[in-house]
Amino acid sequence: MHRHNLLFLIGFLSFILGGCASQSVRLPQTETEPPAATAPVVRAIDAASSVAMQALAYLGTPYRSGGLSPRSGFDCSGLVGYAYRKGAGVALPRDTYDLSHVGEPVKRAALKPGDLVFYDTQRRAYSHVGIYLGEDRFIHAPSSGGEVRVDNLRASYWMRRYSGARRIIESPPG
Repeated sequence: MHRHNLLFLIGFLSFILGGCASQSVRLPQTETEPPAATAPVVRAIDAASSVAMQALAYLGTPYRSGGLSPRSGFDCSGLVGYAYRKGAGVALPRDTYDLSHVGEPVKRAALKPGDLVFYDTQRRAYSHVGIYLGEDRFIHAPSSGGEVRVDNLRASYWMRRYSGARRIIESPPG
């Protein structure tokens, strides 16, 4: 079961990331792109994977300090809170410090999709948060001027700043 979830997530990530490399299509003047808030809720086999896939629906959404929605933009904890509400119906604390006390601690080697990963990006442990996707990748809203993106936890920048991880939703036994 767990292997099936991982394969499904890898396939979905390949589909989403493959689209990033494709040529953009310009819409005719009479058509407008739907607002980001209408993005579909994505469901997976389990709630934790659903959270990870829900966050992927917001790739490219602009960073905004204090941002809580795809329409206004996200900050890191805003993205996490939105993805957990939409993907699993779970309400989480608003700031990274409070988030760092929710759920159970997880060792880096035991991370699963949907786990929260924390970083020291402001000379303070647990000052930044993202959602683990699997395959050493996480999604987050990085900083002012940036946008929601996927990064590799093994990149030296993130390795040096890693503060820990928390599991909010226990995955079913696989």
